[in-house]
Amino acid sequence: MYWNTFKVGVKNLLLHKLRSLLTVLGVILGVGSVISMLAVGEGSKKEALEQIRQLGARNVIIRSVKPGENDGDNESASSANQQRARVLEYGLTYADFERIVATMPTINDAVPIALIVNDAQRRHRRIANARILGTTPSFLGVKSLNVWRGRFLTHADNHNTANVAVLAAGAADRLFKFEDPLGESVLLGDDVYRIVGVLEPQGSGNATTGAIGQQDLNNDIYVPLSCAQQRFGEIQAIRSAGSRSYQKTQLNEITLAVDNEDLVSQTAAMARKILTKAHPNQEDFELQVPLELLHQAEKEKRIWNLVLGCIAGISLLVGGIGIMNIMLASVTERTREIGIRRALGARQGDITYQFLVETVLLSSVGGVLGVMMGVALPMIVSRFANIETVVSFWSILLAFGISVGIGVVFGIYPARRAALMDPIEALRHE
Repeated sequence: MYWNTFKVGVKNLLLHKLRSLLTVLGVILGVGSVISMLAVGEGSKKEALEQIRQLGARNVIIRSVKPGENDGDNESASSANQQRARVLEYGLTYADFERIVATMPTINDAVPIALIVNDAQRRHRRIANARILGTTPSFLGVKSLNVWRGRFLTHADNHNTANVAVLAAGAADRLFKFEDPLGESVLLGDDVYRIVGVLEPQGSGNATTGAIGQQDLNNDIYVPLSCAQQRFGEIQAIRSAGSRSYQKTQLNEITLAVDNEDLVSQTAAMARKILTKAHPNQEDFELQVPLELLHQAEKEKRIWNLVLGCIAGISLLVGGIGIMNIMLASVTERTREIGIRRALGARQGDITYQFLVETVLLSSVGGVLGVMMGVALPMIVSRFANIETVVSFWSILLAFGISVGIGVVFGIYPARRAALMDPIEALRHE
């Protein structure tokens, strides 16, 4: 009997193909929008979380900041001081690095970084204002980078102030294209450096969070810290609006690797206290704790997914209301049929089952087509808009389950209304 009732339900839906299609369309759009919006949100958050993870969950990053750069009220005062002094000196120093290493027992490694902005040239190929980072061999492990070919900087390179350089993947491609860079020379500023290694590509090729701020770490060039100090010096000329000013910064960044993840916050607090005592007159440094950023980003990700899901769920709600509207009209149209079935012995449960079958069929078919649409749309967005999307299995189950649930919930009232009809009155209906 149940199988026959199911076949009757399918037959009734096929008798009104256009009406059934328009009813299902709301569910299709609802399910597709839920999956697509969650995929876009998941992709963007995944990219943000990946950038934070590249900084290292157990790292504490300290960066030099020009006084007044993050404070609009002090910007004019900083500019006035810069005009009075021929050289504006600020930021982290080698003494700060040695003080932190000597007094903080919670760290197992520390990496100093000096940033030099200068031209890099290989024959006719040139990178204007290339980011040249002077650092130590520990940089590779602390920043979780991998060498693709050759080697990274060594302690001997630092001790001997050797003119050697390691290229990130993007810098190697821009300077050498299809040539093998190992053993070749490159001009950095006024000095020639020998290439000893090339790093693996990082991230998706888009701008990612590298050393010294939001930059593409695939374009960095690494040299020994001693070499950066002696070859390039600590004073850089800044040209703007026809004038020239000078800035002196010994270290642009210090990255601390902590033994235990639970001690990251305490290590950051201790480092801030040490540096505040060493820099009492100006706030020329900032601390960044990737672990705290990671927790905050994960929390924002959950909230963002909830908001997107609620917005897209409204489409499913509208689709459910459409199903209820059509089924109420169907009950009115088939009143005489209901009376005949009741007169032949059908129970109220049989009538309820018949109409529930139709509503669940509508919502299920709409859910399947909506899943196909929800999987296809993110792929199209990723291909043509170059935006990373992630279609998760749980979002498919959630959207499809809600669509079927909406079919049941919004089908109960029309089904019960049909089942509770008086058979005599139903038979009289014209």
